Amino acid sequence: MDTKDVARHWESNAEAWTVYSRAGHDRYRDALNTPAFLAMLPPVAGLDGLDLGCGEGTNTRAVARLGARMTGLDIAPTFIAYAREAEREDPLGIDYVLGDGESLPFAAQSFDFVTAFMSLMDMADQQKVLCGVAQVLKPGGFLQFSILHPCFVPPTRRNIRNHEGEPVAVEVADYFEETDGTIERWMFSSIPREEREKLEPFSVPRFHRTLTSWVSMIVNAGLVIEALGEPRASEEVARAEPIVADTRVAPIFLHVRARKPGVEAGLAIVPSSGMG
Repeated sequence: MDTKDVARHWESNAEAWTVYSRAGHDRYRDALNTPAFLAMLPPVAGLDGLDLGCGEGTNTRAVARLGARMTGLDIAPTFIAYAREAEREDPLGIDYVLGDGESLPFAAQSFDFVTAFMSLMDMADQQKVLCGVAQVLKPGGFLQFSILHPCFVPPTRRNIRNHEGEPVAVEVADYFEETDGTIERWMFSSIPREEREKLEPFSVPRFHRTLTSWVSMIVNAGLVIEALGEPRASEEVARAEPIVADTRVAPIFLHVRARKPGVEAGLAIVPSSGMG
């Protein structure tokens, strides 16, 4: 599967994804993943940032509200249209660009930082994307991204629940089976079943890589890993949002921050536990 195929699938998802995520049905994002990502993000006020795979712009806007001058890029025209509409209604100074993460349409050293919320895992040539990110970063700039956790959300995964329906363990398989565009079909589980049954499921190309592959690609792009996060719902959040309770058993998401060496190189790896 190439980038054109990926674009076709995401454009087919974009309308329903925008409507239902903005209606509050992306509970993993809103209750856990984005808050943990923002908590791990270094101060960005006054910096120039690129949000790679920005979708309909919700997370781009969250970073802009922290004081960054943001540009959002996405491959799906419908996502960009919705993002621009939100910017017109409530301006935050964000420029949204239709484009491909494998061929970034920006000059070298254009950005102080790049974010990628749950997008890199769906890009066909992740090594090419990471090398492009390194090019558009200024020396000393950083990339922070979130992906499905390679170890705990490989191509085969199943929650194991007790008699009360509470998640108590996770079964995983096919970790070493790296995929190149395997289509996963699903819909936000918080949408009422009667409504969900009438909807066309999302068609999401999956490019699973092992943890070793991710680290190798980051290093090969010339970036230095400085922080990791594995968000875990607190007991309070899990009670309020039972959908995310399985993250108390094993992480679903992995957050990575990597920096382009510059005048202040010599960075150490700093572990970050994320939420909870």
